[in-house]
Amino acid sequence: MADYKETLRAAPLRIGISTRALFDLEEEHAVFVSDGVKAYAQLQLQREDLLIGKGCGYEVVERLLRLNEADADPFVEVMLLSRNSPDLSLRAFNSVKEYKLAIKTGSFTSGRSLGPYIPAWKIDLFLSNETDDVKAAIAAGAAAAKLGTVPPGWQTMPEDEVRIAFDGDAVVFSAESDEIYKREGLQAFLVHETENAKKPMAGGPFGNFLKKLSILRHVYMGKGGVSKVRIGIVTSRNAPAHERVIHTLRAWGTAADEAHFVGTENKTPLLKAFGAHIFFDDQEKHVLGASGVVPSGHVPGPHDPENPVIPAD
Repeated sequence: MADYKETLRAAPLRIGISTRALFDLEEEHAVFVSDGVKAYAQLQLQREDLLIGKGCGYEVVERLLRLNEADADPFVEVMLLSRNSPDLSLRAFNSVKEYKLAIKTGSFTSGRSLGPYIPAWKIDLFLSNETDDVKAAIAAGAAAAKLGTVPPGWQTMPEDEVRIAFDGDAVVFSAESDEIYKREGLQAFLVHETENAKKPMAGGPFGNFLKKLSILRHVYMGKGGVSKVRIGIVTSRNAPAHERVIHTLRAWGTAADEAHFVGTENKTPLLKAFGAHIFFDDQEKHVLGASGVVPSGHVPGPHDPENPVIPAD
């Protein structure tokens, strides 16, 4: 465990998050869309001392930061990355202070793209409500997802855990197998995955993030084999294509605490049962369904939203 701690302290898990992903700024954003930047800025200044509500990404960020040890180099660092002007940064940092979040750094670009600042901050995961910034972050080599709003009536699990769920193909793993399914159909996909069952898949946009998150999982692994960092894989694969998932995770050294091979079943009830504090998927259909019960992020990928890929029989 000491080695895992030293590894993370030398290169902490770094999360960049926009102010609208961390906080509930939907009302202010609606003013920006309808009335423009001047009206938006005026409203933000008027509300500078007003605490902002919690946004879709708040819970997972707060729980990850809570894992840091007092008076020691952090395992997790969070940066605010926003297209707001520096003048409007005060309201965000005022709310950070009120919530006692350990966030002290960030970039405010007055409308310019955040893409160049992702590698500058060495971001591992970027969360935003803006599609262009999410795509720019992925192009810069970070895991990134577009968040929505907090699910209505959502209640977090009381345990002292952080639970993160991932789709498999085109998220944690590369889209190579999905592409075979799209080009050649289900049977060709199943034959390919069966023949390559023990060959680890290449990493997808969240592959490196999962590996780093797994180090944090090991840091908080208890004697009973239960960690405060709980990782779930929720994939449309089922048997026999499930086997390659297990062998890949094993080869990476990133064992999941739970894996759900749902086939053509709906992922949403399983995500609710898992109690995910955030879920990442590349298919909008799954994200839209899941976002009603758990915070969810869409990972821009190669798939047509009108033709979801369901590699299952």
